[in-house]
Amino acid sequence: MNPFISVRGGNQLHGQIAIGGMKNAALPILFATLLIRGTTQIENIPPVTDIETTLLILKAMGAVVTRLSPTALRINADAAEPDAVPRELTTRLRASSYLLGAGLGRFGRIRTGLPGGCDFGSRPIDLHFRLFSAMGAETRYNANDVEAVAPKGLHGARVRLGFPSVGATVNGILAAVTANGRTVIENAAREPHVVDLAVFLNKCGARVSGAGTPCVTIDGVAELHGCCHRVVPDMIEAGTYLAAVAGTGGRVRLTSVEPRHLGAILDRLNAMGVFTEVGKGCVTAARTSPLLGTDIETLPYPGFPTDMQPQFAPLLSLSSGGGCIWERVWDDRFRYAEELRRMGATVAVKNRCACFRGNDRLIGGKVAATDLRAGAAMLIAGLCAEGTTTVTQPYHIDRGYPDLIQHLHDLGADVARTE
Repeated sequence: MNPFISVRGGNQLHGQIAIGGMKNAALPILFATLLIRGTTQIENIPPVTDIETTLLILKAMGAVVTRLSPTALRINADAAEPDAVPRELTTRLRASSYLLGAGLGRFGRIRTGLPGGCDFGSRPIDLHFRLFSAMGAETRYNANDVEAVAPKGLHGARVRLGFPSVGATVNGILAAVTANGRTVIENAAREPHVVDLAVFLNKCGARVSGAGTPCVTIDGVAELHGCCHRVVPDMIEAGTYLAAVAGTGGRVRLTSVEPRHLGAILDRLNAMGVFTEVGKGCVTAARTSPLLGTDIETLPYPGFPTDMQPQFAPLLSLSSGGGCIWERVWDDRFRYAEELRRMGATVAVKNRCACFRGNDRLIGGKVAATDLRAGAAMLIAGLCAEGTTTVTQPYHIDRGYPDLIQHLHDLGADVARTE
């Protein structure tokens, strides 16, 4: 039998949960351990399958990984080898592209499988290649793998990204921290996970400044040493629970969060009539009246995150007046719209815009988690729907949410997993 998640709608959510570490911060930090001499301890790592895939890649390359607890690790990559990359694993993970920057920085060469992960249409890595080229590396790829080589070593460069890409910014930082000279990345991504990577590397002896601004400067150093680092809280995990309580009604308090990272998400929730309250390391959300319609435009941080727009789609379907989502980051991120239609939502998609009529009555049915965040959206839709919803392909959800089903159950949801 294929695994699925069963959700019976109609229950409000009440209670408190603690948010874990950010998957999108932990992944580049784990790959960055290839650059470090000695042992590094990393805490608050979310126990999700994308993390486990990354650890399998590092182990296959020769790194020694010691599990201290479900969320803490020690890693020593002194014995890692660039020729031992398991390409069949890299194709499961978009973040495996970070092997390029880390591999160039550590070995001067690296060859991996094509990065995998969620399918949002075209996801080119040409920005990464242009950045590496400016630093003295040669890159090439075919249908099976990607290779990067720096015949004379990496040197500093000034590069302006055509788009503030998180992946290109991260790869540029990874390649530059041990390169010869100064590297300046203009129009850099400003996301909290980019900042967390810079904080981690600076603890290890790197010289990265300006992370969190559009201009990041990296002065190369000869060597990096180990440190102890705690991964920043996951703003997308937090946002997903906030969207869930907005859909179902009720009151939920989130702890172990960084409220300033949630500004754009809280702004849209407030516009929809959801009460939110921010404290030190905590956020409370409650809804007691009908949802109001609004419009959403995804943008690079500090704008509304693209990883949160699917979770707001069920809310717009239920809201008075509906609204539109404009997707400004990815080409094809509305594949979940057809799944929502199966549940009764009226949504029209054209190019990068999805418009929701609103005032819809969602009815439980069989839907698929077409990608990680779309899977979370289907769960939220199921929580708000009449009857029972079956969500197939739950492995997508497991890639990025630790204990999501248990947490929802603890908050009062009627939800269960069938393996």
